[in-house]
Amino acid sequence: MILGGGPGGYESALVAAQLGADVTVVDSDGIGGSAVLTDCVPSKTLIATAELMTDIRGARELGLRLPGFTGLVADLTVDLSAVNDRVKSLAAEQSADIARRLERDGVKVLVGRGRLDGNERVIATLADGTEQVLEADTILIATGAAPRTLPSAQPDGERILTWEQVYDLDEIPQKLIVVGSGVTGAEFASAYLALGVDVTLVSSRDRVLPGEDADASAVLEEVSIRKGMNVLGQSRMESVVRDGDVVTVTLTDGRQVTGSHCILALGSIPNTADLGLESAGVITDDGGFIKVDRVSRTSARGVYAAGDCTGVLMLASVAAMQGRIAMWHFLGDAVAPLDLKKVASNVFTAPEIATVGCSQKAVESGEILAETVMLPLAGNPRAKMQGIHDGFVKLFCRPGMGIVVGGVVVGPRASELIHPLSIAVSESLTADQFAQAFTVYPSLSGSLAEAARRLHRV
Repeated sequence: MILGGGPGGYESALVAAQLGADVTVVDSDGIGGSAVLTDCVPSKTLIATAELMTDIRGARELGLRLPGFTGLVADLTVDLSAVNDRVKSLAAEQSADIARRLERDGVKVLVGRGRLDGNERVIATLADGTEQVLEADTILIATGAAPRTLPSAQPDGERILTWEQVYDLDEIPQKLIVVGSGVTGAEFASAYLALGVDVTLVSSRDRVLPGEDADASAVLEEVSIRKGMNVLGQSRMESVVRDGDVVTVTLTDGRQVTGSHCILALGSIPNTADLGLESAGVITDDGGFIKVDRVSRTSARGVYAAGDCTGVLMLASVAAMQGRIAMWHFLGDAVAPLDLKKVASNVFTAPEIATVGCSQKAVESGEILAETVMLPLAGNPRAKMQGIHDGFVKLFCRPGMGIVVGGVVVGPRASELIHPLSIAVSESLTADQFAQAFTVYPSLSGSLAEAARRLHRV
């Protein structure tokens, strides 16, 4: 029995079905969950349009002359209504594709909300209001999380928005304020800036993306400011209010920032309320996140949890892996516990920031001993051909052994370039082994091999 149809839920259902289990998914928000319907798929579809705008604006440097060029900026306009129609259409198509896969694999889907009644039974309240009692040998909770709001900053769905509500906008905001400089805030600020919007990013920390590599954050902030973003660092939001078409963000130091729209990117809260967790003995932390071990077990026998409701690492890829691990474990298949040191992640800003393995912070704090090499992409021949001026690759490897334990890539399509580094970290390759694999010339990936060569020790 699976509660929730997001990545943690549907991926676990597919694994369980593959292993011959009788699987039922109870879902209220749509198959694919927020990752497909309101978060990852929609935001990255919007960002794809923003990336194209950025490419076109850089066309003059590559020798292209387009009608309507004035100076270095093309006279482009964005039909945000059409963009958002495409966003929602692609999200719906992806959701339908997953639902068809579940049906094809014999997974039963109930539209409704489930709650635990002990650790072997689920009560599903269906869409028509009726209840269905479902017995289960095991239960997986994958109910996800929702945008965090504050009493002093309440979204209205029109001018003050969560990241789930931006896709109903019909017109480009004249002046957008993004509150929160974590991954979500940085991505939306970067995307709307590329679409030609006047963007102010309010950050309570001393730098954008405080949880990411400091060098990467510095590059993103420098590029964003150069492109016209107003970044207010060490500026904590006190309140957000709307008066007609004007939104005012008041900061704790008394300053006020006005705009036409505001996106709240204040983090997430888990969807764990009213799930009957107490009846099963499932323990949560102070924030309401379900506590799990590395094979997704909760404190209750036979009850697992996966995804954002656990707060382990809020990535769709991690949610999916947690769900798969849970089913492999319960059904007796070969399984390796979740290893967060091997997780690759990406921030879809311009430029993108991809990371895997250990971090610069861990090295500097002495948590892990590692040698570091960092190469700017500006020296890469393919980067020169493509007009790429910003970004770098950074590798970490163990001294003596030379094993690659982490890396950072900042640049266009960093989400693709991180994969070979992810393999190196996952398979404990040495820098020499990594460097000796062929790369295409010229290619951005050549900088990864070059960085590895510089870590060679005789």
